[in-house]
Amino acid sequence: MTSDLVADLSHNALLSVSGDDAAAFLHAQLTNDVEALAPGAAQWNGWCSAKGRLLATFLLARTTDGFLLMLPAEIAAPIAKRLAMFVLRSKVKIADVSELYARIGIAGPGAAPLVEKHWGALPPSMAAVEKDGAIAIGLGGNRFVALVPRAGGSMQDLVVRARAGTEADEWERRSIRSGVPTIVAATQEAFVPQMANFELVGGVSFKKGCYPGQEIVARTQYRGILKKRMALVHVTGDERPQPGQNVYSSAFGDQSAGIVVNAAPAPGGGFDALVVAQVEGLARRDLRWKSPDGPAVEILEHPPLANAS
Repeated sequence: MTSDLVADLSHNALLSVSGDDAAAFLHAQLTNDVEALAPGAAQWNGWCSAKGRLLATFLLARTTDGFLLMLPAEIAAPIAKRLAMFVLRSKVKIADVSELYARIGIAGPGAAPLVEKHWGALPPSMAAVEKDGAIAIGLGGNRFVALVPRAGGSMQDLVVRARAGTEADEWERRSIRSGVPTIVAATQEAFVPQMANFELVGGVSFKKGCYPGQEIVARTQYRGILKKRMALVHVTGDERPQPGQNVYSSAFGDQSAGIVVNAAPAPGGGFDALVVAQVEGLARRDLRWKSPDGPAVEILEHPPLANAS
């Protein structure tokens, strides 16, 4: 593990949403307050089905020209296609611009000096700085996402360094440890946002207007009917837990008590993971992975369960 992790994030795609109506369009579709987002700012955001279940979570940055959304490449094309169905007569253009930008994760104690060296300024948490067409977004906790144009420019050394590294898993682990869930194909429509603690990382606004699934998300929040929550866990062994795999608790017998959201190798062996599970199972701290008698799941951290019952 290096002090200035530079990770190739090409497993993520980058979508551009632009046009005169882009802000209003996204505001009416997404879980967060897009219209309040100023150019140069960023936020975690999500898109739900009509049933209030997350179809995607992503980093959203507002630029002077529109919006950039970074999300897993495996779901980017269907998400872009489905979003486009709601454009109708709005002046909105949705495009995949992944080929135009290298996506790079920079993290660790050396991250801030590295970003400041290249951009000449340091973006605060959930804000961005731009230089020569390259954008650096601060995520807090010494983590930054860099979007660097592939067509030359002054930061190609970062692109080369990221490509040469094998640090995507370490970036994923740091995201997991930060409590940020990433929805992939295997977990689409599995959770309302609060099950994945998405409101705790600022991914949901409860003051904005309607969006798909908003009524269900709001009812879940204000009526206290949430029966599942996300926890940071650790699993020992050499086999990596996969998103969508079941976890079990003695409270539910052979019935699944939850599923894996994301997992990544831990430095000391085994895997750190995010798991959404029944509150009762989290309280018992007896989760098992893959089967009721499978590998033990050690719970490292979770929200106060009294607020989730």
